[in-house]
Amino acid sequence: MSRLRMLLVPAVAAIAVLATASPAAAVTTAEKLSVLSSWTQTSSTSYNAWNSARQNQGAWSAYAFNWSTDYCSSSPDNPIGFDFKLSCYRHDFGYRNYKEMGQFSANKARLDSAFYEDLKRKCATYNVVVRPACYSLAWTYYQAVKNFGSVAVSKADIARAQRMKESALRAAAAEG
Repeated sequence: MSRLRMLLVPAVAAIAVLATASPAAAVTTAEKLSVLSSWTQTSSTSYNAWNSARQNQGAWSAYAFNWSTDYCSSSPDNPIGFDFKLSCYRHDFGYRNYKEMGQFSANKARLDSAFYEDLKRKCATYNVVVRPACYSLAWTYYQAVKNFGSVAVSKADIARAQRMKESALRAAAAEG
């Protein structure tokens, strides 16, 4: 057997195997649901795994996830300076993909709880003085999705948190 033929036969065989393997067949419904579940839990580990995948969506293209988002829907993404944008994005990701998989109602409560945990983790990154206002807004955003299925926070809710934040900042300034 010639040296060229010795190199070509395995290469052609490998190409034939790759050509017959369908990328869609590589990801089963069960596998997609498993990954979706792992990315929509309440833990920071789950959030971090989802965020890593969000930043490298091409690596997950075989799963055909819906990465679209309108962030916090009709409510502010950054109410009074608190950045809720990525928390809302992950919530949208869970809602949209579970709906497409026909598994939404069985997972809605967990998705909403994960959203609330994400918001609270975000609030924990802010100065202790303004955290209560952030936590108050987080609770309001959570109640909106839990009860209405989307974030629909009123201007009065935002104004109440703004007053809370300003009062806390004034008190901290007076002490210090």
